[in-house]
Amino acid sequence: MNEKRNVLWIMADQLRFDYLSCAGHPTLHTPHLDALAARGVRFDRAYVQSPFCGPSRASYYTGRYCRSHGATWNGFPIRVGELSVGDHLRELNVRCALVGKTHIIPDSEGMARLGIDPDSPAGRSLTECGFEPFERDDGLHPFASADKTPDYNDYLREQGFDADNPWEEWANSGAGPDGEILSGWLLKNSGLPARVPAEHSETAYMTNRAIDFMADAEAREPERPWLLHLSYIKPHWPYIAPAPYHDMYSVDDMLPAVRSNAERQTDHALFRAYQDSRICQTMARDDVRRTVIPVYMGLVKQLDDELGRLFGWMAGKGLTDNTMIVFCSDHGDYLGDHWMGEKDLFHEPSIRTPLIVCDPRPEADAARGSASDALVEAIDLAPTFQEYFGGPEKPHVFEGLSLAPLLRGDAAGWRRYAFAEYDYGTRPARLALGEHPDDSRLVMVCDDRWKFVWCKEHRPILFDLHDDPKELIDLGDDPGHAEVRARMTGAILEWATRFHTKTTKTHADIDRMAGREPRNILIGIWDEAEYEAAFGHPFDERPGFRKAPAAKP
Repeated sequence: MNEKRNVLWIMADQLRFDYLSCAGHPTLHTPHLDALAARGVRFDRAYVQSPFCGPSRASYYTGRYCRSHGATWNGFPIRVGELSVGDHLRELNVRCALVGKTHIIPDSEGMARLGIDPDSPAGRSLTECGFEPFERDDGLHPFASADKTPDYNDYLREQGFDADNPWEEWANSGAGPDGEILSGWLLKNSGLPARVPAEHSETAYMTNRAIDFMADAEAREPERPWLLHLSYIKPHWPYIAPAPYHDMYSVDDMLPAVRSNAERQTDHALFRAYQDSRICQTMARDDVRRTVIPVYMGLVKQLDDELGRLFGWMAGKGLTDNTMIVFCSDHGDYLGDHWMGEKDLFHEPSIRTPLIVCDPRPEADAARGSASDALVEAIDLAPTFQEYFGGPEKPHVFEGLSLAPLLRGDAAGWRRYAFAEYDYGTRPARLALGEHPDDSRLVMVCDDRWKFVWCKEHRPILFDLHDDPKELIDLGDDPGHAEVRARMTGAILEWATRFHTKTTKTHADIDRMAGREPRNILIGIWDEAEYEAAFGHPFDERPGFRKAPAAKP
């Protein structure tokens, strides 16, 4: 490339697709993300590959489905040998760094089996999923110990917020009327202001560290391209926000719950088991929703404000013109919709996420400011970055597609289906149903109208997203929709039987190997004449053949 290019890849944690004003939220105003969308493309139907942090992020980072990389649940490592964004971009001399969260753990057993020292360059890369950990912080430190204290805790102490665990006692706790510390883990305390001021909260701190990285990169190696993965921790629980964000919104600003009494009467045993779980029963309560959702909105608002500060700094340093900016989320949050909490299962609030891509290249001008309804998957970002930095295509590794055509306004030939997976083997619902871990698998497929969920141990689930966009009517056993279910099942079969482990040979390698026969190992040749007809030279002149010396008289 003739000019340096950078990527700022921003990820929020547990942010729903519909909690931005550019996505239609009527009371939560996010002007800085709206402005980003006006300069780029907002993808209105972006789906992650799993509704939970670890597997979703593993798919983002590898560009591959969960069934391929193997990290199907939180705490399941990506196996040694899987390549990440950082591995691919390192080949292109791109500095690939992290500020914030990945939720990825190393495959320690695999590294030990292969004799890889965790402290070696290769070991550190595997431990950090290919990223340079400029500031690694997965954001959950309720029991921070001396050997695992996050830098953020040290920072808080330096600012005078001293405690055994400042993350717990300052950033994620409020104060009672007599100064007592009230934990943000208890939802009843969500409406309290966090004890830490907003300028020292996690969101502000991570923004500062992103600025530190960009300043360092531009000063140290001004000609070297970089990708910064800025991975925020909020609006993920604990749901507690610093002032003034803690009471910036009220119950009057809330969206009504999306749910029906018919859902509570469902005959789908798995859906019912989730609804009956403690988390879902709590989050479905109206008093809990009225307490939590305004704070969730405040956390999103703070995130937007901090991004405005970051974008302003970048503009002042001249970084906006050559930096692709991507904003996304690892999954959503039910917030009581469908009588659910957290992010299990495949309703839109859980699996559909915001995605904004601002490509600074002139070729992207045609689509700038548009909203695309193309089916986009989280795994599309890795090949998008590969293309942006001028790297070779790797369709034998990446299962996603580069978004470059859509960023130019060309949706011709785009995918028809989007897929996601869910392994609920570790969840209480599996135990309540008495199922074997091998059977606790769901696969979702959706197209421009239908969303279908294949359940190994239960009947399928089907929603008509045109006539029932709120997903309140399950057509999974409706006789009138058997043909739709059969087509969607066929789509899953086709997807499941694709090659996904053949990653060590490129398609060009395979083309070169196709039909090539060894000249000195002969299989199926009858005689010398057949050999000469097949290979174009006499049998006695085959490669590597040494003629026997003539017999002495």
